[in-house]
Amino acid sequence: MKIFAGTEWGRGVAAALRRFGRYVFRSVRPERWLTIDRRRVTAVDSRSRPGASCIFCAFEEPDVNRVMDENKTCYIRYDNFPATQGHVEIVPKRHIESFFELTPEEVQDAYALMLVARERITQQYHPDGFTIGVNEGRAAGRTVDHLHIHVIPRRYGDVEDPRGGIRRAVPNCDPDAWVNESTEGKSAARRFAARAGSSR
Repeated sequence: MKIFAGTEWGRGVAAALRRFGRYVFRSVRPERWLTIDRRRVTAVDSRSRPGASCIFCAFEEPDVNRVMDENKTCYIRYDNFPATQGHVEIVPKRHIESFFELTPEEVQDAYALMLVARERITQQYHPDGFTIGVNEGRAAGRTVDHLHIHVIPRRYGDVEDPRGGIRRAVPNCDPDAWVNESTEGKSAARRFAARAGSSR
């Protein structure tokens, strides 16, 4: 196309495209979204489209979602407010809120992407471990109502006392209490250790 750019014909085509674009955008109502399907192009009313205003449904918009990788049903995006370097989220392309709404295929695809994320994060950031979690519901801290699975690289020393890990999301989590106060827990641990030792 560059060979026609400076010609009279090229300038005429460019002007016609500009006029066509203005006509199209004037005639499209602002409350409608253009959705592209690989087989056809259809206009969808944003009020009836699930996830029309959802940041995670806009996975093809690079200014909103920096995508690391994707497969058929899910994608990996870099967290916009990372807890640590390399913090990513596995997100289903289908707009759902709950982890328990995932289909078996989506569960497999999400897990496959977790493995991809782990490999790439490990190569780039060399973490000592990972915290993987879902905030299932508003009561659990979810702020975006589209399922996303956090994969957070962890390092020794990134918190003072990492014992308890994800349990620290709720109050009254005291790892010392597990060791010092729970005689029932100590007894169960001793019985398990004895069984494990006798089976060797």
